[in-house]
Amino acid sequence: MTTDQAVRLVSDMRGVRYGEVLAVRPGLDGGLEAEVYGTQLLNDCPQDRWDALDPGAIAAELGAVFIKLNGPRFWVLDGLGAKVAVVEPVVRTFSGLEMRRIAVVRLGDDPASTPYQLRTVERGAVFFFDAGKPIYELVDPDGTAYVMQSYCVGVDPALTEADLPGLASRLATPSGWSFRTRLLDEELVVDTRDRPATVVQDELENTYTLPG
Repeated sequence: MTTDQAVRLVSDMRGVRYGEVLAVRPGLDGGLEAEVYGTQLLNDCPQDRWDALDPGAIAAELGAVFIKLNGPRFWVLDGLGAKVAVVEPVVRTFSGLEMRRIAVVRLGDDPASTPYQLRTVERGAVFFFDAGKPIYELVDPDGTAYVMQSYCVGVDPALTEADLPGLASRLATPSGWSFRTRLLDEELVVDTRDRPATVVQDELENTYTLPG
């Protein structure tokens, strides 16, 4: 953790829609990595512009091996704090959809979106979850809980936050894993300004982050 206290800059983020483009290419460590471009705080990722995205054209433009369209997604956190620029914040427009480069995801040798596989993300961000609000967690066999930061409607377009408490019946969690919903007794702050974030997805591509 950084020594300075995280300060919330943006509130009322729960339910805000966004989308991301992941440009996958060889990384410096010999594995694969993905540059992440997102619409966060720029626009709400209009469906017609999202549908117009051409992965082949974007790959050619960015010199990527291939493109992963990640979303659309909806935040299930409540606020955002100051972000450390882990990559130069370049703004690009793809098929009329404006996006900013925001993070780098380390993929190792597996570029696929494999459910329940931990990834590290250089994002330099602070997430706030409000006291009294519900959170949705994946719990691994060791009892470590990963809190959902966003849900995805790319796999199931009908998914809403109202459906999330019943998600346990839909997920084929590996042996020892579980899903739970709980109300926060106090504010939860996930501060990854000075360390890589650890994230994991379920088979619906909902994304969870390690709080500690």
